[in-house]
Amino acid sequence: MTGRDLRALFSTNDRSVQAAEAFTNRSSQWETVAAALTEHLQHISAPGFNAEDLEAPRNHVLVFHGVGGIGKTTLSRMLEAALTDAGQRPSQWGEPGWPADRILPVRIDLARSAGTDFEQIVLTIRAALTRIGRPLPAFDLALRRYWEANHPGEPLEEYLRRGNLGSRFGQALPQQMQSVLADVAQALMLPGTIGSAVGQVTGALIGALRERRQTVRALAGCTRLADLLEAEPDLDALSFYPHLLAWELARLPEGKKVVPVVLLDTFEDIGDRTRRDLERLIQRTVWLLPNAFWVITGRSRLQWADAALQGQLDYTSPTAWPGLAHTAVPAARPPAPAGTARQVLIGDFSPEDCDDYLARRLTRDGQPLIGEGVRQVITARSHGLPLYLDLSVARFLELSRSGRTPQPADFDHDFPALVARTLTDLTPDERHVLRSVSLLDAFDVPLATRAAGLAHEGAALRLTERPFVRENSFGLWPFHLHGLIRSAVCNADDTTDDRWTEADWQQAARRAFTTLGEQHHNSPGPGRLLLIACLRQGLRLARDHRLDLDWLTDAAWTYVSDSVWEPLAPPDTETEAGLGTAADALVELLSALARRQHEHRSRTAARLTTVIDSHLLPDDLQHMALYYRAKAYRDIGHSADSRRGYQQVVDGGGRLAPAARRGLAQAARLAGDFPTTYAAAQTLGWEGRHQRVLGDVWWVQGEPARAAAAYQAGRLEAEQHAKAGEAAHNQALRALAIAFYDPHQADDEIDLAEQLLAHLDLRATTINAAIAALIRDAGNPTLNDRVRALHTELDVAGLTSMAPTLELAAAFHQAVLEDHDELSVTISRLRELTQDGDYAYYIDIAHFMAGLPLPAEHAAPQWLDGEQATCARWREIVTARRDLLRTSR
Repeated sequence: MTGRDLRALFSTNDRSVQAAEAFTNRSSQWETVAAALTEHLQHISAPGFNAEDLEAPRNHVLVFHGVGGIGKTTLSRMLEAALTDAGQRPSQWGEPGWPADRILPVRIDLARSAGTDFEQIVLTIRAALTRIGRPLPAFDLALRRYWEANHPGEPLEEYLRRGNLGSRFGQALPQQMQSVLADVAQALMLPGTIGSAVGQVTGALIGALRERRQTVRALAGCTRLADLLEAEPDLDALSFYPHLLAWELARLPEGKKVVPVVLLDTFEDIGDRTRRDLERLIQRTVWLLPNAFWVITGRSRLQWADAALQGQLDYTSPTAWPGLAHTAVPAARPPAPAGTARQVLIGDFSPEDCDDYLARRLTRDGQPLIGEGVRQVITARSHGLPLYLDLSVARFLELSRSGRTPQPADFDHDFPALVARTLTDLTPDERHVLRSVSLLDAFDVPLATRAAGLAHEGAALRLTERPFVRENSFGLWPFHLHGLIRSAVCNADDTTDDRWTEADWQQAARRAFTTLGEQHHNSPGPGRLLLIACLRQGLRLARDHRLDLDWLTDAAWTYVSDSVWEPLAPPDTETEAGLGTAADALVELLSALARRQHEHRSRTAARLTTVIDSHLLPDDLQHMALYYRAKAYRDIGHSADSRRGYQQVVDGGGRLAPAARRGLAQAARLAGDFPTTYAAAQTLGWEGRHQRVLGDVWWVQGEPARAAAAYQAGRLEAEQHAKAGEAAHNQALRALAIAFYDPHQADDEIDLAEQLLAHLDLRATTINAAIAALIRDAGNPTLNDRVRALHTELDVAGLTSMAPTLELAAAFHQAVLEDHDELSVTISRLRELTQDGDYAYYIDIAHFMAGLPLPAEHAAPQWLDGEQATCARWREIVTARRDLLRTSR
């Protein structure tokens, strides 16, 4: 369904280019119209329907609203075409369930450029009804009286011609009105000279109606006709005349019955929302014409069901307009019953629709003129907004006129026209709020008000009702701007009279940033969700507008303290051009810490080195980068670098000094100096995670039960301090320890670890839980495949330091099976993995498990109670597992 795009045709001399106004499928909207219209036809055909009932609720209005440029006018035109002629209905749209000759579509453009006033609306509806081929006496008399009083000496024919109504509907209306006047005059037996004097005819008719004369019995059934003919024939009276039209339509004979479908487009242009003069007249018309069906398209929802508008409009309540009542039902809830919702937000095009639209808009020899690469960029930038597609088509033609072929990079572009279209019907305060919230990913009314620096919330509240503001009822801040509108407001050249200067944008960013900090600071509880939301928005604002870190420093420490690692920065915030400010460095630091769960640890170490070498962060945050780089070095097996990093943090004496002392204690454990580690654990306290350090020492001594008890104590401490990440880490290690001596209990412990990890992003801890499952299943012949899979995962993650523990789990499995050949291979791999001295004692443990003698040249670790006792305990653990497997077969 396409027509000529004249603007495109007149943009190029190339006559081979075919420019068409492509219509992209809006099947869901058609289905909504079809269902609502079918329900309306059933309603007005029911025996109990009364067109003169002034109190019954109205459900004969369907509203499509959406941002400027979303395709509302195109939809309105297509609905008119489809209802006028079935041959113009898009093939994707289904067959309607009503006779085509019963529907009479009437489309009225309310755009300011069209100059439509209320008189023209009423006359358009009446002129369209001339297609019935018969006058409508009650309405026509009242309209003729109004016309003579308000347009003396102006022929109706001339008005219809000037307003283009004559060409649309013909000139039958004046003849039908004159015929009514003559017929009534004849029925009242008035002299022929009076038959054309509408005032005398209506005066006589009023008298006859009041006296209930038999000569006017055809009009006597219209109970309010006399009152309307007696009223002063002004614009207010004209708005009540549709009641007469409803009565006339209801009494049409069966063969002549029609249902007008009135399509009012560009409803946002009817005037000032603070006065609503024209809207009041239109609403009255809609209410008094209940047997018509109304399809209204505009930028905003209709507020007719809002009781707060009582006094500005005649009919204002959810009872009066049940289908127009605004109920913010979250998308996850079941939809309202079919036929009840009458306000529909028109969504953006899907990527497939965008590509189809662009491919068919400009063609040459039947092939798309806009290449696939360019279409992909335009589609991605458009966020599905048809107006952006149109502007991009115009840009394509403009670039083509320069003599070169447009390239995809030419369409990484914002259009000022989008800003103008978005701002056009907003109040000055609403414009101010819009620009302010364009700096935010999400907002609520208080946040928007504070960001705008306003003392009252009204403008922010009104803005949330606009269609370019999307709502997620489950969000911490429920509102966000349409993606393309936000980009355009922030980035496009603003040519409006009230455009902001750079200083204005900077002040707005500072206000928004400060407000986010206050929300974070004033949170009544731990508020992890609020913390992450404030950090995400605050980091972006600080980076983009070069703000001081301020509250971000404390928020960053709160973020890292729980070891949960939710992603903070989307890909576009990762710094590629280098670090220039403290905010740049903090964004990179926190992004590297979050991404390390998904990147090779060597990449993490490199990113943190960049942050450290920039020297942009204050000392305490510099220590944060040093500490986590030391952890990354440990993970990739750079033990000496790791110890140096930990020592720098300890020497600095900052917030992470206890954790760094733990790192040094763990370094001693990795080197086999267990007495030093054990002694250090006594001094670490909760801040140094002393119970976890003790657990790490105990299980390698062949005392997994003591280790499990220490890990449990560590988990309980973490839960008391509301540290979910630390609790999960202790639980995974507890499961690993218990798996050595009680595989049945290990089932429950592993399940608990997986539950604690379900909503966390802790890769190393998740692998620890998987190794626990391997140890639990030792003796199962299918274990080798799982070991290989975990090896691959460790390689991808760069968690080199965990590979020896995985090999030790494999050695336990082989010792249980007494598979000395495979065990020998595993010990060889352990020797390769521990060449730097870290985890070298795993080789001893592997020998202890299998009862094998230690190599003569091997350097013995410093066991807590000696080699012989440790060997006996490990040997006993393996023997117990063999006995368990034997008895369970």
